[in-house]
Amino acid sequence: MTDSQTDLRRTALHALHLELGGKMVPFAGYDMPVQYPMGVMGEHLHCRDKAGLFDVSHMGQVILRGPDAALALERLVPVALAELPLGRQRYAMFTNDAGGILDDLMVANRGAHVLAVVNAACKAADLAHMQDNLRDLDVTEVTDRALLALQGPQAEAVLAGLLPEVAKMRFMDVADHDWNGVTLWVSRSGYTGEDGFEISLPNAQAEGFARALLAHPDVAPIGLGARDSLRLEAGLCLYGNDIDTTTTPIEAGLTWAIQKGRRVGGARAGGFPGADVVLPQLAQGAPRQRVGLLPDGRAPMRAGTALFATQDSETQIGTITSGGFGPSLGRPVAMGYVPAQYAGADTELWAELRGKRLPVRVAALPFRPSNYSK
Repeated sequence: MTDSQTDLRRTALHALHLELGGKMVPFAGYDMPVQYPMGVMGEHLHCRDKAGLFDVSHMGQVILRGPDAALALERLVPVALAELPLGRQRYAMFTNDAGGILDDLMVANRGAHVLAVVNAACKAADLAHMQDNLRDLDVTEVTDRALLALQGPQAEAVLAGLLPEVAKMRFMDVADHDWNGVTLWVSRSGYTGEDGFEISLPNAQAEGFARALLAHPDVAPIGLGARDSLRLEAGLCLYGNDIDTTTTPIEAGLTWAIQKGRRVGGARAGGFPGADVVLPQLAQGAPRQRVGLLPDGRAPMRAGTALFATQDSETQIGTITSGGFGPSLGRPVAMGYVPAQYAGADTELWAELRGKRLPVRVAALPFRPSNYSK
């Protein structure tokens, strides 16, 4: 282990990752497994075919308590939360005054409190953002609970073997379930394009529960490498790559997450940072758009690759923000931003790869159909 790795934080499953042969790398200040002996390709395909277990304990779990906590949180996001039913969750994003995205997150109504799950690299800033702007609420990071994700077509069958009631949960449901006298917070969603669950549980029980899941022949541990390729195939954004403070929710194609009540004419229209930018874009369209991209040939096109309108154009029109090989598709895939006039499906563009221009075609997202439980 290098000196830099000794300074990294560890999740409750760190020893288990090492036991399972995980290749550990620094990620968002944590020592995390990028892959296991099965390899990224094998892990990706296993998750698509059976069920994969992810350690996502590095993400931030934040509890908001106080009167009308969900309504208060609406001041920071363009998403309707006040009417979020008990036991349900929604995808949301923090915006800044320019309409840029500070982070994306999941928000759950757990009755006694609102639970926000935020990205690992942003959680300190997110926590401060909420504490500074929601002074009427008690905003506290949960530090004594791990977070696991079980994803794949066999996820329900596997988890129901330990928690039978999860079979009744719908996509975006949240509920408490008991396991050996321990209360687990379970949600049904996922960021792979597959049906799956997230399980928050005390650190002390995390390894035992993970071992119980891994004992099932359909479950394999999955690292950060396959997690990235799975979400890319599903056309899902990675914060810091596909969305950041320079991209608005409309540019990013996240209009589906903004309910009518927060739009112009809605009961609680606007009122969030950057509304004067986001709402006009919602009505009139954004000047650029996030699109799917299918490179010709077998060479993956990575983040930062420049895009051009023609093979010999000198003016760069866009940039790839995520790219790699899609194991389920057997071909390279990518996402990036281009001006709206170039965002139509099948539009041919050119990417500059190692000084050479190669054709790439705009494609609809996701690259493969999602299999969420509805």
